[in-house]
Amino acid sequence: MPSNYETFFDHQRFALVGRSAVKPFPILSYLGLKRLGKTVYAIDPSTTEIDGDPAYPDLTALPESVEALIIETPKSETRDWVAAAKQAGLHDVWIHMAHETPEAVSLAEESGINLRTGTCAVMYVTPGLTYHSIHKAIMKLAGKY
Repeated sequence: MPSNYETFFDHQRFALVGRSAVKPFPILSYLGLKRLGKTVYAIDPSTTEIDGDPAYPDLTALPESVEALIIETPKSETRDWVAAAKQAGLHDVWIHMAHETPEAVSLAEESGINLRTGTCAVMYVTPGLTYHSIHKAIMKLAGKY
């Protein structure tokens, strides 16, 4: 049976939020989702373009609704993005490892959001032998995949 982490990627329409003015945009997750044939929108309030695609300032600016959100922003912004997901009616959110905060996790729980956190989304969307596939193998052995 697929794990809660794996079923996150059953969706077809994703938004991925980063802030490239502060840290590099999470391009590996973005490109990995595109490679899987998913519709993926970049949200980055600090730029207008990611990898040649439009970047949107927030969820309300997207050209269509999405089913799932991946958050990889500075921790100081994480709770606000969970609040935005709640406002948009999203039920599936992934906070990239080391970006979660107790406030963001609590808000997700109170809002009925199915939150995935504590691990790296890239290991689920990157094929082949890479650092992320090794991470994936370790997580599977540890029963945390």
